[in-house]
Amino acid sequence: MTTVIPADRPLSSALRREGQLRRFRRGQALFIEGDLAERVFLVERGWVLISCTAPEGREIVLGLRGPSEIIGELSALDGAARSATAVAMSEVEATVARGSVMARALDDVVAARELIGILANRLRDADRKRLEFVALDTLGRVAERLLELAAGFGTETADGIAIELPLSQEQLASWCGASRESTVKALSTLRTLNSISTGRQTVIIHDVAALEQRAHR
Repeated sequence: MTTVIPADRPLSSALRREGQLRRFRRGQALFIEGDLAERVFLVERGWVLISCTAPEGREIVLGLRGPSEIIGELSALDGAARSATAVAMSEVEATVARGSVMARALDDVVAARELIGILANRLRDADRKRLEFVALDTLGRVAERLLELAAGFGTETADGIAIELPLSQEQLASWCGASRESTVKALSTLRTLNSISTGRQTVIIHDVAALEQRAHR
């Protein structure tokens, strides 16, 4: 689930007004888990992967963020260490501002409500994903992730909803809470059913209703 702040709202406007536009190359970290920092980022263009590290060192994918989404807001709010790492999965442009800019903007009731909405949506999304791990098999979770990507980043085409997928199969599997092998098998099943087709870092969803059925929507 993407959490987008409309561009004309006070919070994003304040960040753009007082922040600086920076470019990040593919693979470059915007921030790293454990860092002490107070910068907040407003993604203007591109994809950002949010992940954390499991105790045994395995990467756990938490989600993707795209244009108009704010990231790094928690550390900017409470001054605690970063709880996750943010890495550019494509060429990314982001407005970078001090946390104090966001803090001042929150004196505006509308801006404060925006941020509350962001945090509430992300908490709701986390609860939903915990339920998925209990209620859905790997095929259902893969279908749900594809629907999530389509809703946030898909483009309507004559063949269906096209998604530029910047994730590796290992990262998609981590995001689905499944092994790489079972994730690859789920994608193959969806292709066999003509629900999707895949190319190099692209997926086209031909049958949204079929994916919704698999995801128990």
